[in-house]
Amino acid sequence: MKLKITSASDTKTKLGQVIFIVGSQWGDEGKGKLVDALSEHYDFIGRASGGANAGHTVCVGRGGEAERYIFHLLPSGILHENKIAIIGNGAVIHLPTLLDEVRALEEKGLDALGRLRISDRAHLIFDYHKDIDEIQERRKGEQKIGTTKQGIGPAYSDKISRRGIRMVDLLDQHRFAEKFRKNAELAQKEFGIQINIESEINFYKDVIELLEPIILNTTELLNKAYQDGKSILIEGVQGTHLDIDMGTYPYVTSSNTTSGGACTGLGISPNKINSIIGIAKAYTTRVGGGPFPTELANIEGDMLREQGGEYGATTGRPRRCGWFDAVLVKNAITINGINSINLTKLDVLRGFKSIKIATHYTLNGQDYDFVPADLDELESLKASYIEMPGWDEDISQIRDFEKLPTNAKNYILKVEEVLGVPINFIGVGVHRNETIYR
Repeated sequence: MKLKITSASDTKTKLGQVIFIVGSQWGDEGKGKLVDALSEHYDFIGRASGGANAGHTVCVGRGGEAERYIFHLLPSGILHENKIAIIGNGAVIHLPTLLDEVRALEEKGLDALGRLRISDRAHLIFDYHKDIDEIQERRKGEQKIGTTKQGIGPAYSDKISRRGIRMVDLLDQHRFAEKFRKNAELAQKEFGIQINIESEINFYKDVIELLEPIILNTTELLNKAYQDGKSILIEGVQGTHLDIDMGTYPYVTSSNTTSGGACTGLGISPNKINSIIGIAKAYTTRVGGGPFPTELANIEGDMLREQGGEYGATTGRPRRCGWFDAVLVKNAITINGINSINLTKLDVLRGFKSIKIATHYTLNGQDYDFVPADLDELESLKASYIEMPGWDEDISQIRDFEKLPTNAKNYILKVEEVLGVPINFIGVGVHRNETIYR
């Protein structure tokens, strides 16, 4: 008997659409801007991983009238009315930070809490996790990772050690108090930190009265919405090469930031995702330690940093800057299944006499077209470049690809050729509408 495989398109029911936006470098690629721009067309905007170590900046309006929003936990699509924002089970949540974000939006007239849903399976970050993060980083000395000290790693460690405290635990005050007391006492003993345990427990008792209505099974909510024909946009955090498994370990975050993590972090099966858009800066940046084959530790790197405003939205730390690394992005395309690219911050390249694209790495006469797991090996590799002429024109007002300066168009086309994936979105400024759609 011949087996017939039925696809979603064979069914009579009109199913929903799911799109995932993922960073293809080391984070800070400008994901928040595209999420904000596309959220208008989607019913649900979900976040699948990470914590308040992520920072998405969205600028609405222009010039002196522009409103700047910085998100650390809330999906940035929440700026659009009538959209439901989801924080999924794969995320770790520091509730005081979340409530600060909610209050900041409410002060601007936006009802964030009324449109937010939090997975009952999401794990909590407590202040003692932040203390542990700082102590652990300090103990590493010269081998420090460069974490944001937001308690992300210690919270995920508790999760993997099966002693984590989840949102669902808040719904049973006795159970929550018992678990919190046990974990806090352990943290005090292991790290010598002081925790006012009863005060913390009372704080979370007050918090749950506010949040209880929005803590629920978001996996069930999203899958039912999909079956009902609703559309879902998944907002990636950090970047592919910060993924705990696929990134430049140990200089990575503590969660899965790739498309696999998007599925497990929201409970959405892979076959539901229709499209995966990779976000890539027109150059490359990274924060903290770790190898960086195209880094420019010179005046050109300083110029990229200043023109691009390359300072962390969460920490304010200056980002390391370098030329576009196509090896890095092609690696992300393969890992995630990216079928479309959003090239951001093209305007930052204005004023350079020439611009370079790293097409591969070399070592002892051998070419590498992948990112090796061995960081000593990666540190030793030399980037090989294509060099192209730059441009001096201001491109921030251009909305038509054909109207870009010839050298800017040629640069985009060459990047597209090297990557083998179409560049459908081009960022020419920081504001919501400063994007060219191809």
